[in-house]
This record gives sequence, C-alpha cells and structure tokens, in this order.
Amino acid sequence: MPKINGNEIRPGNILEHDGGLWVAVKVAHVKPGKGGAFAQVEMKNLRNGSKLNERFRSADKVERVRLEQKDQQFLYENDGMLVFMDAETFEQIEIPADILGERRPFLQDGMTVKVEYYDAEALSMQLPDKVTCTITETEPAVKGQTAANSFKPAILDNGMRVMVPPFVGENEAIIVSTETMEYVERA
Repeated sequence: MPKINGNEIRPGNILEHDGGLWVAVKVAHVKPGKGGAFAQVEMKNLRNGSKLNERFRSADKVERVRLEQKDQQFLYENDGMLVFMDAETFEQIEIPADILGERRPFLQDGMTVKVEYYDAEALSMQLPDKVTCTITETEPAVKGQTAANSFKPAILDNGMRVMVPPFVGENEAIIVSTETMEYVERA
C-alpha cells in the first residue's frame, strides 16, 4: 500500500489509520500564523461508521488503501444476509443487509451492484443511481392544484415513502434516485 504525505489527503481517499479503515469526508488545509501548516481531516470509519477529526502535518505519512470493486448480482435475502453472485466467477457471497442502511428497500431481485472489497471483506455497496418503483398508494389529484409547485406523499411497492407531483397516480411506475431517495421522473 502506498504511503502519502498528510497534505496529499483528498476527500474520498481511504486511509489506514489507528488500526482502522477510514474514508476522508472533508479536508481543510490550515496555515496558522504561528507554527507549520496542516490538513484538518474529518474521517468516517468504514466498518462501524464512527467519525474522527485528525490533524496531519505534511511530514506525517499515512497508508492510502485501494479498494477492489466487483460487480455482484443480487439473488435473495436469507436471515439478514444478502446473497450475491459474482458476475465473473459465479461464486455466491453473503453480505450483511445493514451495509446498505436506509437504502436497503431499493435493492431489487437480479439487480447488479458494485461492492467494494478490502482483502475479502465487503466494506461498501453502490446501488444504481436510479431505480424504477411502482406507486401502491397515493392521494388522487385535486383539480387546480397542478399550477403550484406542490408535491403529495406516496408509498412505493418496496414500502418507502416519497413525495411525488400531483399528476402521478396509483399503480404508475416512477424512477427514484437511490442517493437522495426522491422522485426523479415517470418511468
């Protein structure tokens, strides 16, 4: 693993620090009037989600970690474990369902996701940017309400609640952003 100087840390870099794996969330380069310059780095632990603020001087060396990305196809869920199939080797892998957090309902059968691995440990998962869902329940459109930029609540087939425009009705397919968990457009 390559070692980098403390002033070379950028947001998104994954670092090995204090025996854990951390992703740099925010980096601010500070030059105080007295003393040497340093990088103030806000980091998030990839394993347990805890946060840490750390100062790195330019002379400090930190290990930069490269994660391996693999395409995995979702097969099914079994006792809190998500079962995926590797797209190249067709090997089946079990990953804890809590790795997705609140985005878990957007994972659909047969969906291909990118899983980031450190050695053989799955650390994070990226869903496709947009998924298609069907509205199971929403209020009917009220006449005259379409002129204003208003939204109404809707429940999707995966149980998630999103705000949709008034012209969208029940049993319609819509596209939802997995990043913001908001309505994007009709499917």
